[in-house]
Amino acid sequence: MVRILDGKSLADAVRAKVKGRVAAMEAKPGLAVILVGDDPASHLYVGLKEKACADAGIRFEKKLYPAGTSEEVLLADIAALNARSDMDGILVQLPLPSQDADRIVAAVDPRKDVDGFHPENVAALEAGRPSLAPPVHLGIMKLLEATKEPLAGKSAVLVCSSLFARPLVALLKARGVSSVTASPDDLALADKTKRADIVMTAVGRPGLITGAMLKPGAIVIDVGTTKLDGKTVGDADRASVDPVAGWISPVPGGVGPLTVAYLLLNVARAATKNSRTGAGVERA
Repeated sequence: MVRILDGKSLADAVRAKVKGRVAAMEAKPGLAVILVGDDPASHLYVGLKEKACADAGIRFEKKLYPAGTSEEVLLADIAALNARSDMDGILVQLPLPSQDADRIVAAVDPRKDVDGFHPENVAALEAGRPSLAPPVHLGIMKLLEATKEPLAGKSAVLVCSSLFARPLVALLKARGVSSVTASPDDLALADKTKRADIVMTAVGRPGLITGAMLKPGAIVIDVGTTKLDGKTVGDADRASVDPVAGWISPVPGGVGPLTVAYLLLNVARAATKNSRTGAGVERA
């Protein structure tokens, strides 16, 4: 019978650690979030982050912009945030309405890039150097560790974009897991996933991963999120996956809560300059 990976309980433990860490700081950490446009989901996610920061004792500053705001305005404001000593983390809420996300994210000071997707941070992660890793990827690793199964020697198939996969490939490699990235439209996808010990999917396509595509006992980490008939569902077809998989992260309640928890931890780490003093990636 499949075992459920309870991301909420794991996230609560991480958030308690962050709260204690922040309470011991003389100067409280600060997070600035840049939110462009009126996308309801983005506003909802930013609201959750604001609430989590308040609970942890982290100062939160929200920068709201109309959808048509020029890239030059955003770049200038990011430069100002980079220069502020009272702002330890900067997060650009994605997706952006029309602006070049790569250009905007690359403008953030890598030491303040608490979302972990700055090119310098990704390159450092791949090279095994201390860096701020994406919270969602740290959450995925936490779920894998929660299975208590030895990870070294396992194989993983990552069904997602190559951009999303890059930091995760590095984190998995550090734990001895070999991985390949696959497109959801890959005609050989089922052949690849059937041979994998771990299947991670982050596509937003309900029913993409079925039980027939899995090795018995496989660990399934579902990062996909889609609203379907008023409910939030992942990429895994639970009816067919649950009888085959050994572990699965639910949607909601899996990676999501951990992503917020590790964002808070990244802000605390940035504030204490751990990313510059060799502390490396914290798993909590």
